[in-house]
Amino acid sequence: MHRTFMILGGAGLVGTQVCRQIVNGLNPEKIWVASLFEHEAQSACERLSAEFPSCPFEPLWGNLFVPTHMSDMGRNQMMENPTHRRTLLDFLYGDFENAYQSNHLVRLISDHRPDVIVDCVNTATGLSYQNVFDGAAKVLQRLSDDGLPAEGVGDLEGFLLSQSVPQLIRHVRLVQRATSECGTKVYLKVGTTGTGGMGMNIPYTHSEDKPSKVLLAKTEAGFGHTGLMFLMARTPGGPVVKEIKPAAMIGYRAVRTVAVRDKHGNDSLFQPSQGSAIGTINLREDETQYAEAGTHRVAVVDTGENGVFTRGEFAAITALGQMEYITPEEIARVITLELRGSNTGQDVISAIDGAVLNPSYKAGLLRSVALSDLKATDEESGMPSIALGRLGPPELSKLLFEAQLFKEAYGRLTTVMSLTISDEALADHLAEHLNQSAVRTIAPSIGIPILLPDGESILRGPRINVPEPRGHQTTVDLDAAAVDRCAQKGWVDLRPRNVRAWRSRFTKMVNARRELRDAGSAAADLSSYLPVDFEIGEVVAWIFNNEMGGYRIK
Repeated sequence: MHRTFMILGGAGLVGTQVCRQIVNGLNPEKIWVASLFEHEAQSACERLSAEFPSCPFEPLWGNLFVPTHMSDMGRNQMMENPTHRRTLLDFLYGDFENAYQSNHLVRLISDHRPDVIVDCVNTATGLSYQNVFDGAAKVLQRLSDDGLPAEGVGDLEGFLLSQSVPQLIRHVRLVQRATSECGTKVYLKVGTTGTGGMGMNIPYTHSEDKPSKVLLAKTEAGFGHTGLMFLMARTPGGPVVKEIKPAAMIGYRAVRTVAVRDKHGNDSLFQPSQGSAIGTINLREDETQYAEAGTHRVAVVDTGENGVFTRGEFAAITALGQMEYITPEEIARVITLELRGSNTGQDVISAIDGAVLNPSYKAGLLRSVALSDLKATDEESGMPSIALGRLGPPELSKLLFEAQLFKEAYGRLTTVMSLTISDEALADHLAEHLNQSAVRTIAPSIGIPILLPDGESILRGPRINVPEPRGHQTTVDLDAAAVDRCAQKGWVDLRPRNVRAWRSRFTKMVNARRELRDAGSAAADLSSYLPVDFEIGEVVAWIFNNEMGGYRIK
C-alpha cells in the first residue's frame, strides 16, 4: 500500500478534502501539502494536524510552473521585469534539460520522492487566464503602428509566455520524467472540463463577453492536458496515471459576509456621476474623482478556486439545468477509491483507453501483403525504397540507411554475425560498397550526410537536417564531439565503433530468433527478431524497442 502522499493544491477546496479522505482511508505515513503561498500551506497543515494528530503533515509552497528561484514571485512581478521574462522564455522554449534542473515542481518531487501525487491544481484555469487573446491584441496593435518599437518588446514576450500549449507540454514532460526517476507509483490529476460540464452555449464567464474565448481556451487546455497525460500513461517506466474530471461547479467551503473586491482590486462603493453616453468615454477614470459610499460588504458563498458568489449568483449557477454543482467530499471519495485500486469507472484516462481503437488482426494480416507488394515494386523500380527523411526521429532514417548497406553488402544477419574481419576492415568494406549503392545519392540528397570511416570526411547534399537550424541560422561550427552527436542522431555513420554496435545488434537478433524457435511463444517478446529475412524496417523497430525504449505498452 502507498505510504507517502504529495497533494498539489492541497490547501484548496478539493485538496483539503483529499487529505482528509487519505488519512481516513489509506493510513498514510506522511502527507506533503503544497500550495502557491506559504501562509496557505502552513494554515492548511495546522488545521489538518489538529484534526489528525497521528498523521504528519508538512507544508510546501511556490509556483510549480517556473524555476525554483522565481517560485515565490507573483506573475505581475515576473512579467514586469525584462530579466525575469527572458528567464521564463528560456525555461519555456529553451533546452529541456536546463528547464528540468531548475523547475520548482521537479525539485519538490526529487526532494521528497512521494509514492503518490494527487494534483489538485487548477492547471487549465491558471494557463488560460494568462489571456493569450489580450496578449495578441497588444502585439497586433504594436505591429499596426508600423513595426514593433522597443517598448513593445515586453508585450511580445508576454504574448509568448501566455501560450498554453508550450506550457502544458513542458509541464507534463517535467512531471513524467520527475515521477519516473523518483519512483512515484501513482499520479492522479483533478482536471476540468473548462465549462463545468456545460457546452459552448454556457452563459457564464469570468465577467468577459460570451461566448468567452478565454473560457474556451480553458477547455482547450483542460483536454489538451488530458491528451498529454494519456501519452504519459503509455510511457514505460512511469507511474500509473489517472484523471478525475468534475463536470459541474465545485462547492462549497463556507457562507460569510466579506468585503468583496472586484477584478481591479476595488472593494469600495461609489456615488455615481452622470454623463453623456454619446461620444468618447474614458473606461478608467481616477477613483478620487468619485465620492465613496462605503465598503462593498455582502453575504457570499466561498467556492474555493472558483471564487465567491452572491446569493443570486450561486442560486443561478447551481439551478437545475445550469452548471449545478458537486461537493469536494464526493470528488475526494472517488480519488481515494481510485488510489485504493477500486474501479470507479470515473478515471478519464481509463475511459479513453477503453474507447480508442487499437491495432487489429486484419491489419496485421494485410501488413505482410503490403510489405510483399512493396518488395516486388521496389525490385521493379530500380530505386530501393529506404527512407524519405519525413518520418522522425532523425535516427530512423539514418538507421534505415545503415541497415540497407549491411543488407546489400552481406544479405543476411547471420552472415554479418559470422564475419571474422576487424571492425575497421568491415567499415572500409561498407565504404567501398557505398560507391555502388543508391544510398550514396539518396541519403545526402534528403539531408542525411554520410560520415566516412575516418570520422572526419562526409558525403553531403545541398542541405543537412542534423543539427537542426534555429531561427534564421544557416551555419554551425562543429568540433569532434559535435560530429559524434550528429552521427548518433542523424548521420549515416561508417566509423568502426558504429560498425561494432551493429555487429552486436545482429548477434542479439539472431540469438533471440533461435530462442523463439526452441522455446515457442514463451520467447516471443520485444527482444525477439521475428522475420526470417533481413528486413531493414524490422531491424530498426528492434532497435527502437530494445535500445531506445520507444515501444507501446498498451
